Order: sequence, then C-alpha cells, then structure tokens
Amino acid sequence: MQKVHVHQAVGMVLCHDITQIIPGEFKGRAFKKGYVIKEQDIPKLLELGKEHIYVWSPDSDMVHENEAAERIARAAAREGIVLTEPNQGRVSLIAEYDGLLQVSVRVLEQVNVIEQVVLATLHNHYLVKKGQTVAGTRVIPLVIEENKISQVENICSSQDGIIRVRPFRKVEVGMVTTGNEVYYGRIKDGFGPAVKKKIQEYNSQVMDQIIVPDSPEAIVAAIKELVARGVDIIVVTGGMSVDPDDVTPLGIRLAGAEVISYGAPVLPGSMTLLAYLGEIPILGLPGCVMYCKNTVFDLLLPRILAGEKITREEMIRMGHGGLCLECQTCSFPACPFGKGC
Repeated sequence: MQKVHVHQAVGMVLCHDITQIIPGEFKGRAFKKGYVIKEQDIPKLLELGKEHIYVWSPDSDMVHENEAAERIARAAAREGIVLTEPNQGRVSLIAEYDGLLQVSVRVLEQVNVIEQVVLATLHNHYLVKKGQTVAGTRVIPLVIEENKISQVENICSSQDGIIRVRPFRKVEVGMVTTGNEVYYGRIKDGFGPAVKKKIQEYNSQVMDQIIVPDSPEAIVAAIKELVARGVDIIVVTGGMSVDPDDVTPLGIRLAGAEVISYGAPVLPGSMTLLAYLGEIPILGLPGCVMYCKNTVFDLLLPRILAGEKITREEMIRMGHGGLCLECQTCSFPACPFGKGC
C-alpha cells in the first residue's frame, strides 16, 4: 500500500472504500476498494476532500482490511451463520435461521487478544431470529500483518470456530404435576397452562400431563409411563421445596435419573432440579414458574431444545447474570438476565 496524490493515481487500484456523506440525504460508499482510478474521478475525489489516497502495492506480508475481516469471519463462523460482504472494512455475521446463539467465549477472548483484531458478538445463549446480526468483525488499521490473521485462523481451526446458531428441535414433552391439593381437586392446576405456553413458543408440545399425589412411587410410575410413550423431555412440577410433603426430588432419583443439580444460582427459580434419565432431560420446576414471567426455566429450556447436555459446571456459571431484575417492562432476552451462562 502506498500514499499518492490523486493526480498521480490514475490507473492505480484503490485499496480502501471512500465514503461520501451528504447530511440528511446520503451516507454510503462513493468508491469501492479495488476500483481502478480514472481521470474523470479526480474532481469528485477532490470534492470529497481526498487530495491523497492509498493505492494497492502488493505486499505478501500485509492483508487489506476487507480481506482480513472476511478471513476472520470465515474462521469464526460455523453452522447457522452467513456472512455479509465487506463494507468499509467490516463484515457482519448473520443468523441463517431462528435458534440459540452459541459463542465459545474463551476462544473469542483468545482472538481479541491479538492486537488490532476486533470480533464482537451478542451474548452466548442469546435467542436469535433469522436475519439478525449476531456478530461483527474488522481490523483496526487499513492493512494488517498476515501472521495476525493466520493466528486467528489457527485458533479457530483448533477450537472448532467461535460462533454458531443451533436450531430448536421440535420435541414431545411429558409433564408430571405433583401435589395432593391438585390431585384431589382442592385447587386448580396452575402449572399446566404456564409450562405448555412456554413449550409451544418453541414449536413443541406437551404430549401428556399426568397429575399425581405427593408420593415418590406415583412420581416414579408417571415418569416411567412417559418414558415408555417416547417423550423427549420430562417436566415435573411442584413439590420442589423442603416441606415434608415435597417429595419430587426423591421421586426423580428413585426413577433412576442422575441428578445434575438440585438448586440453581438463579433468581427466580433457585429450587429447580436438572437430571437425566439416560438421554432424557428431566426438569423439576418450583412454583415461581407459574407466576414469574422469566425464571431459570426460560434459560434452560432453549438450551435443551437446541440439543445441549447441560453439566453441573454450566449450572454453576449461571450465577453470573442469574438475577432477574423483574423490570416493569420486560425486554428478555435483550437484557442482562442469564447472560453470564
């Protein structure tokens, strides 16, 4: 790359975009990187305040900002991501379909440690829509050393990229509702409508809801019946506190499930239980799911529907960002709640 006066640039290749701004009317690209300067372009370049411009001087050790951004984006992106063309040195990464954004945060940090490299993303586990911008990348200078871009590519290649969108699976959910008060008709079940509504929002459905008394044996029988019917996920509601009659955690264990965590560092929803019976996730949900707009259930459900198998370590990490502010006007998922997970 070399700096030349516009009068000396005729026939040379422009190595950066030149932007034109007309206040209140237009802002955009007047000349595109790679354009060959012509004699008739000189007056317009001068009008744009460009007495000197950068033209391309091939150098094997340097990469132009547009090419650098494209290479970073290609290295970082995996399934469910499409790329825009470079625009003034920036490439955007776009969701190809609705789904759950997954960002390898530690790998992202490794890339951004490299001087003059910028890769910015939405939060990990963000719910995204088709066509939504989920990340953007560029480099700070007009040109950057080849070895820095090669570093990015090597890091992403060894770590299976940085950013992807997982589509939500369409699943059949089995629901077990516990409680003598519901089983004997003393009160109306409030869990069913709340849970079914959230599951239907992901284009899935509750196959069956079995209501049982506060009996570990009854819970075991209901879980086994749902497994035999081929459900993909089991949700057990009620009986999650420490009261003597609350036996849901015991029933889930007696059914043979491996409990990953009984309790989550998230408010509301701290009494939630996560377990797996083979490959079937089982969620034990506390009463707040009935009346709180967002709880830990809203953080775990999309991850499970996107095919993640959640570990105890990941449950622990949810404490960072796990406090819902219960805002009067809820903006979830565009809010801090759950963004530390």
